[in-house]
Amino acid sequence: MTAHEPPSPGTPRVLVTGATGYIGGRLVPVLESAGVRLRCLARQPAALSSRFSPTTDIVAGDLLDPTSLDRGLAGIDVAYYLVHSMGAHGDYRGTDRLAARNFGEAARRAGVRRIVYLGGLATEGDAALSTHLTSRIETGHVLRQSGVPVVEFRASVVIGSGSLSFELIRALVERLPIMICPRWVSTQAQPIGIDDVLAYLASALDLPDGESRTFEIGGADQASYGEVMREYARQRGLRRVMISLPLLTPRLSSLWLGLVTPVYARVGRELIAGLKNRSIVTDPAALAALPIKPVGLSEAIRRAIRYEDRAFALTRWSDARSSGGAEPSPSGARFGGRLVDQREIHVGVDADRAFAPIARIGGDRGWYFATWLWQARGAIDLLMGGVGMRRGRRDPDVPAVGDTLDFWRVEAYEPDRRLRLVAEMKLPGRAWLEFEAVPAAGGAVVHQTAVFEPAGLSGLLYWYGLLPVHAVIFRGMLHAIRRRAQHDDVGPSSQSRRKAGRS
Repeated sequence: MTAHEPPSPGTPRVLVTGATGYIGGRLVPVLESAGVRLRCLARQPAALSSRFSPTTDIVAGDLLDPTSLDRGLAGIDVAYYLVHSMGAHGDYRGTDRLAARNFGEAARRAGVRRIVYLGGLATEGDAALSTHLTSRIETGHVLRQSGVPVVEFRASVVIGSGSLSFELIRALVERLPIMICPRWVSTQAQPIGIDDVLAYLASALDLPDGESRTFEIGGADQASYGEVMREYARQRGLRRVMISLPLLTPRLSSLWLGLVTPVYARVGRELIAGLKNRSIVTDPAALAALPIKPVGLSEAIRRAIRYEDRAFALTRWSDARSSGGAEPSPSGARFGGRLVDQREIHVGVDADRAFAPIARIGGDRGWYFATWLWQARGAIDLLMGGVGMRRGRRDPDVPAVGDTLDFWRVEAYEPDRRLRLVAEMKLPGRAWLEFEAVPAAGGAVVHQTAVFEPAGLSGLLYWYGLLPVHAVIFRGMLHAIRRRAQHDDVGPSSQSRRKAGRS
């Protein structure tokens, strides 16, 4: 059976939460290929509509809204719980507890036979356990309290193209010939390839019904993070010097990582705090109960490098909705009135061609005007614990709803017509930036609209204090878009070929 053939009536009905994230986004195609009747739960279904098979049902739901969970879990046999809130602002541990409790209770009401959960591997009860790993273990306990049997996988470091751990290692080794290494590089782990993680998760469907089970999963080799970096450097043919400096605190390390890697400070702090904890398999039950033989470190890195070089990574850690912090408020929400900067410019080409540079904005190409100011804003955001400016974009030419784009996320996209971005940097309010190309006599008109919803007095001071700077940037960017549209070689035919190739 192919992923696009409808499943047979006798196959299990499966729900996946976290399909916008790194693991969930890769698990869905695996389950589609297995022929299950699949449903995905997402706060913004539009972010998934173009990614998966038409046979996969995508429904709206929020783990903090129990009513929406009842609708999403109705008729489900097995539910995958693949979400966390580490990237969110505030008490993410409390948010994780509440979300797991809501989900478990809704699963019990719906008669779900099994919950499959992916957590983190660490020594339970360790007094020095990081907040992140404590929350991961605690989430498993909360799910089991619902009374629904839970199959919990506790994974060591995941090695795969686009994974948070691999992105960190790759960026450090590729960019720094001499690395000043904090104490955590000597911590022992049991890295596991993403393909093996997905195989374990999919195999949970074949386990007999019964009591809850917890499986520790890791690769065939144990290695420190330093050894992982050396193996990556060996396969890439790079000479790297690693100098140990134990005095680097988690906060200093996270800020340093944010400046040289795609990991921004808030997530970096939580990640590094967990890297001090050993992540070794002590219970071999997974090898005995499941038909998975994980590959070793060298092969896992080899596969990750191979797929990292593809034009489009399947999923990346920064795609997860929690990676950008709190959800943007709905378009109709107000913090006391919206402030709008609206501009337009006539372009002497048709609307498709006028839109082409808009679709390619950000990432490696920059923002067409005063990109250094955008980078400075990203650096300030990074120092404040925000997302920074280093998440790039999934596809250099064609955005999709839900994609990250530097410190923005794509909220709406209509090919060759409209792109709306919602800000994910730290702000005293909420901000959007929208571009639209519409046909007009002699060519097209490009509309550019910046919208800000200030949160109190600080938001108003922020907007009016930066008004002169924004005026220069937005005016310059709009004129640069016109120049590129009228002189670039990339036209609508090239964009159409890219979109056809991607589909």
